[in-house]
Amino acid sequence: MSHHQDLVADAQAIFRAAVRGAQADVLLTQTPWTTWAPKPLDQYRRVVVAGMGKAALAMAGMVEQQLGERIAEGAVVVPHGHTQTPPPHCPPPRRIEVLEAGHPVPDEHSVQAARRMLALAEDCGTDDLFLVLISGGGSSLCADFEPPVTLADAQQTFRLLLESGADIHQINTVRKHLSRIGGGRLARAAAPADVLALVISDVVGDDLSVIASGPTVPDPTTFAEAIAVLRRYDLWHRVPDSVRVRLEAGVTDPSLETPKPADPRFARVVTRLIGTNRRALEAAADEARQRGYSVRIITDRLTGEAREVAPRLVTALRDVREDRPVCLLWGGETTVTVRGSGRGGRNQELALAAALAMEGWDAGAVLLSGGTDGRDGPTDAAGAWATPDTAPRARACGMDPRAYLDNNDAYTFFEALEQLLFTGPTHTNVMDVQVGLRR
Repeated sequence: MSHHQDLVADAQAIFRAAVRGAQADVLLTQTPWTTWAPKPLDQYRRVVVAGMGKAALAMAGMVEQQLGERIAEGAVVVPHGHTQTPPPHCPPPRRIEVLEAGHPVPDEHSVQAARRMLALAEDCGTDDLFLVLISGGGSSLCADFEPPVTLADAQQTFRLLLESGADIHQINTVRKHLSRIGGGRLARAAAPADVLALVISDVVGDDLSVIASGPTVPDPTTFAEAIAVLRRYDLWHRVPDSVRVRLEAGVTDPSLETPKPADPRFARVVTRLIGTNRRALEAAADEARQRGYSVRIITDRLTGEAREVAPRLVTALRDVREDRPVCLLWGGETTVTVRGSGRGGRNQELALAAALAMEGWDAGAVLLSGGTDGRDGPTDAAGAWATPDTAPRARACGMDPRAYLDNNDAYTFFEALEQLLFTGPTHTNVMDVQVGLRR
């Protein structure tokens, strides 16, 4: 690996620059968000804060630093363990309560958090501003359910959806129609107060109604579409009876439907996107240029099966023609169909498939893939990287890369080669970034 070590170091630095470009302190100091409120902040009786998602702790710290005593009260919810590794660039919130809950499957703390957010919303009056901080992960971190659906019923349904191959748009269509907070219901609960929501996107295409199940925006989806998702993935008869009862009731009773764009209660709601994968890629590109690379941002909408996407990225890196070192950047979110019993995540799987595709190259090159939230799948790594030496090194150690890929065991593979990418929780989440470098 020594032949490629300088490229690996550059790739890691470029990835970290991408993450830095999407962190809350950067976003909330570069964005004139206070001007988006329906009226000047000093004209409100109170500012009440609610937040949910992997970036909520950092967002709360920055908002509190900027607003100070104007914040009357508030609460945000983050994944378990996030408070033990506070964001290094953001002050810890003091006036805003920080809760922890389950992700990617809700737990009893998620229910308590949702009830706290709804209580904050319902307590707001006409002269108050309800400030909502939203980022990826909110659908499970802040989740309470309409009867007869229980927490256990929702947990079973969420797990089935996560393992089904459904995309986030489809998964959240179902989640919103079981939820008391998603699909615009949080903003509806705050009426007649003004609502300002700041959103960091972890969804390809940045659809505000999908991110954290869209708690502050009208919901274009319906109960009938939620049922169609479950039927499409053969889950309709596998989910608990209560879920079927709730969804069927929503089809027959229009009053149960999530609020739609014509709902007058959204007249005093402003929802703004402040952080995206594109911003992360632009920050990565700036870092790469400073390091002497010719840079191309290929896309911020990369999707598909990770092991099938990887060879396409490797081919693009191989075929690019430049007279100086080149950096190709991709962003988005791939998927993994789990067939084996190993450990890993979509970024590690992509890197392992890339290692096989790069085998035999005689050029200096690296392809790194990482999750901007610092966690790839159910592992402690953000991702991994591959070079043309990776597969040969593994074979020399008695490891068959193809066998590890077939077993979805990329973590064990890269752990043995010391090619895992570790960042710890980054307190942001704008999906994944792939960095390809070639001399």
